[in-house]
Amino acid sequence: MGNFKIKDHYFKKAKSENYLARSIYKLEEIDSKYKILSPGMLVVDFGYHPGSWIQYASKVIGDEGRVVGIDVREVNKKLSGVKNVRVYQKDIFDIQNVSQLEVQSPFDVVLSDMAPNTSGIKSLDQDRSLNLVESVFGLLPKFLKPGGHFVIKVFDSQHAQDYLREQRILFKDFHYLKPKSTRSISKEFFVIGKNFKA
Repeated sequence: MGNFKIKDHYFKKAKSENYLARSIYKLEEIDSKYKILSPGMLVVDFGYHPGSWIQYASKVIGDEGRVVGIDVREVNKKLSGVKNVRVYQKDIFDIQNVSQLEVQSPFDVVLSDMAPNTSGIKSLDQDRSLNLVESVFGLLPKFLKPGGHFVIKVFDSQHAQDYLREQRILFKDFHYLKPKSTRSISKEFFVIGKNFKA
């Protein structure tokens, strides 16, 4: 029963505070702990749908900043009116150059809360998840500027742990966090990379 209570609490909190999803609280906790976002930053959110991370980021970076959301799903119109937000219906893996996102330089922060489509077969889902994580890490040289920060969702497995150990060298600081709002049965955690060595 306990897990449903958590879901209810964060679900209701998100609703009452007008956020598009309960995952807002994961980013909020990551940011308060590791100071990922600050005013004036240029931020990109991979697979942003429905958009609660964009809502949070847009508040923190303020009018001088900009947050760009990319998702294969149709643009969430609720975000279209926000001044410092641009959302695109694109596949991030099809983007050749950041200029396609109407920005001139790589981003200060790359956020990815993406998950693969799951099959219910544990080993297959773990492989798909890790493939996605590896693919996103592969995009960093194109999207993340030197000294920039990175947050990505990972589903835990031995292979994932081995892979992440190898990626530590890409960042000055490398942290793992399972946010409080994550259901206790969930295998997900977040990797926070600070100061990209590009």
